[in-house]
Amino acid sequence: MRIAVSADERLPLVETLLEELAQRGHEPLYFGPESGEDAADWPDVTMQAISALRRGEADEAIVLCWTGTGCAIVANKAPGVRAALCGDGETAKGARVWNHANVLALSMRVTSPAILREILDRWFDTPFGADAWNLRQIARVRQVEEKGE
Repeated sequence: MRIAVSADERLPLVETLLEELAQRGHEPLYFGPESGEDAADWPDVTMQAISALRRGEADEAIVLCWTGTGCAIVANKAPGVRAALCGDGETAKGARVWNHANVLALSMRVTSPAILREILDRWFDTPFGADAWNLRQIARVRQVEEKGE
């Protein structure tokens, strides 16, 4: 799977994430500064990853900023994006089952390498919930997105 990854700073967690994705057989498409470069604006790099997702160049996206909140907010402004800020594996699992999240948002401040691996395990191992209740919830989310109500 091709995964668009964005970060406003090239911190060690970004390196761990890119390595972990490659080890799991995914192809990361990175948007953000390289090691030693100045920080980028988080809305800009987030939208680069989201644009790649929306154009079909990536299957999913993982966006990072210091708290994870900013990148989740800006990602969720794009139609068809359901970004979830996840700080643990159970939240990632729930985001997939109940919310059909297609974008994972992470905090570079609080996510350790061990927690990152736990989150990725649940994220990639959990299918979207396909029962009637979950499908009804997602239909309602789409209605809000389309009509603003």
